[in-house]
Amino acid sequence: MDKYYYLISQLPTLFFGKEPAITIDKFLEEAGKWLTPGDLKRLNSLDLNGFESAKGDHPIVTSFKTFEMKIRRDIAHWREAKKRDQEYKPTSFPLSILKEADPLEAELKLMERRWDFLDELEREYSFDFAVVLLYYLKLQLLRRYYQFNNEKGLQKFQKLYEVEV
Repeated sequence: MDKYYYLISQLPTLFFGKEPAITIDKFLEEAGKWLTPGDLKRLNSLDLNGFESAKGDHPIVTSFKTFEMKIRRDIAHWREAKKRDQEYKPTSFPLSILKEADPLEAELKLMERRWDFLDELEREYSFDFAVVLLYYLKLQLLRRYYQFNNEKGLQKFQKLYEVEV
C-alpha cells in the first residue's frame, strides 16, 4: 500500500515553534495501525540525528540527510575560517544566523531552516509514505525544539562547572 489517506488525514497540523498536539509515541502507535510492516520498520529507523546515508534510503530521507550535511559542513568551514581570521559565506543558510550573539537563537534559526526545507519537500507529495516520513521528521524537530529550556540548561551548566570556594 503506497497511500495512507486515513493516517495522514487524521494527523494534527504541525507548526514550527508550537507544541504539537500529538506525541511521537502516539504518532508511532497510530502509524503502526496503518503502515505496511516494511514502511513501519523504515519509519522506526528514521532518526533526525542519523546522517549516514544508507542504501535503500527513501528519497525524502536522502534529501534531508544531504541538506543536513550541507548545514554542518558550512558551520565547520565557517568555524575553521574564523580561527584563521578569514571570511567564509555559507551556502545553505544566511551568514547572519552564525553571527548571532546567542548560540541558542542561532540553533533555533537553523532548526527553522530545516523545518522550511521539509515544508518545501512536502509540497511534492500527498497521502503517501513520504508525507509520513516528513511528518515524523518534523515531530523530531519539535521534540528537539522543546528540549531547550533556559532554567534547566542553566542548572545543568552550573552543576557541571561548579567552583568550590
